[in-house]
Amino acid sequence: MTDYTYEAVMSRKNDIMRTSLALDFSQYEKSGVAFDYDAMMADVGLSIEEVVSIQRDLGVGDTPLLELRNITALARKLAKPGFGARILIKDEACNPSGSFKARRAALSCYDAKRKGYKGVIAATSGNYGAAVASMAARLGLKCIVIQECYDSRFVGQPEILEKQRKCEAFGAEVIQLTVGPELFYYTLRLLEETGFYNASLYTPSAITGIETLGYELVLQCKERYERAPDWVLATHAGGGNLTGTARGIIKAGCPDVKIAAVSVDLSGLSMASDGDFNRKSFTTGHTGFGIPFATLPDRSDVPRNAARSLRYMDRYLLVKQGEVFYTTEMLASLEGLERGPAGNTSLAGAFAMARELPEDAMIVVQETEYTGAGKHPMPQLTFAKRNGIDVIVGDPDDEVPGESIVIPAHPSMFRVRDVDLTRLRRSALRNIAGDRRMFSDNEIAYMAAEVNLSVKETEALLETLQ
Repeated sequence: MTDYTYEAVMSRKNDIMRTSLALDFSQYEKSGVAFDYDAMMADVGLSIEEVVSIQRDLGVGDTPLLELRNITALARKLAKPGFGARILIKDEACNPSGSFKARRAALSCYDAKRKGYKGVIAATSGNYGAAVASMAARLGLKCIVIQECYDSRFVGQPEILEKQRKCEAFGAEVIQLTVGPELFYYTLRLLEETGFYNASLYTPSAITGIETLGYELVLQCKERYERAPDWVLATHAGGGNLTGTARGIIKAGCPDVKIAAVSVDLSGLSMASDGDFNRKSFTTGHTGFGIPFATLPDRSDVPRNAARSLRYMDRYLLVKQGEVFYTTEMLASLEGLERGPAGNTSLAGAFAMARELPEDAMIVVQETEYTGAGKHPMPQLTFAKRNGIDVIVGDPDDEVPGESIVIPAHPSMFRVRDVDLTRLRRSALRNIAGDRRMFSDNEIAYMAAEVNLSVKETEALLETLQ
């Protein structure tokens, strides 16, 4: 009889992961702290053109690139003369499941199908579950979505419950859990019991699927404006969105395009805390995931995470909850586009950043998401009030995560807030190095790639750890 106690299942996690992906991560391990990230990604075995073809067959991708002329005009009105960059959005809400995650789900489900799995399992409270359910339906695969949905009182956020509805609409079986360590345990157990494919957010196939997003937006910019964008902004949580988009931009021949991560500032709230779980008004795209996944990507549900955002990040911007709610209304009222909060997180950052860039600069917000009953500002703000959060109009810099949401009194109050990348890089190096202080040239080169610095800069930063 199989032992399904928590301790027993967790002790088998590496074997379960290997079986559920038909992928042995150990083959990419190198001496010391290094592993061969490029080899792991190359072993997906598909060119960017082949990925585009697979996704088109599934109705994914080829989404519109829209210029936000009215929002750009407002940014220019608030900027000093000659400033106010052009703002565009890649409208990923046009994908079958309503978000960019259809791209990563398409490749995950394709990989499951070609390897002979009968079904897929995704552990997520977000849009990815709906995307996996949608792609599984198209490919004739069974699908189980495991949601971290409730606090200990069995109270769930409107946005998470909306995503449950969408997953079930696509035919998935949805298993809902309270916040805590049981999410990973139940995922492992079900993978072992069913023999299904692990449609993790963080596999090489999942990240490869997102590469077409960056690839497309560059080609569209070149076709329409005869050049690549200056900045691409990606809402950042687990890191796959930014990583895949950046890799696609590079594959489109534009390695000099700058990439900025954008997260909602939820400083001080723990995502694993039962008490904090419903005191946040965003289920993704916030610092509770964005900071730890940037500095320790291998905290994920696979042995080596293919989403490694710090490799590609040029800036990391923070926005406030109130700014995102304001942006959602601004996009609807000025541009006639009703979209959900995930993409509007980056759009809030773009609106602030545009005012510090010249008029001839171009910013692309690389995703939008669908909106629905639970994603609208009103149910989210009503839920916040019921949980004791003050919702007020004023200066968003006065906002305190878990205590207040401050809607800007005027659009001029949007601000650029940079996370210190040196601090993040130092933290990442500390996580890699542990107690060691002497490393081989190969290990240093690996660490330099991980933190997006030269070997000399990396060695200097390692010295500060001592």
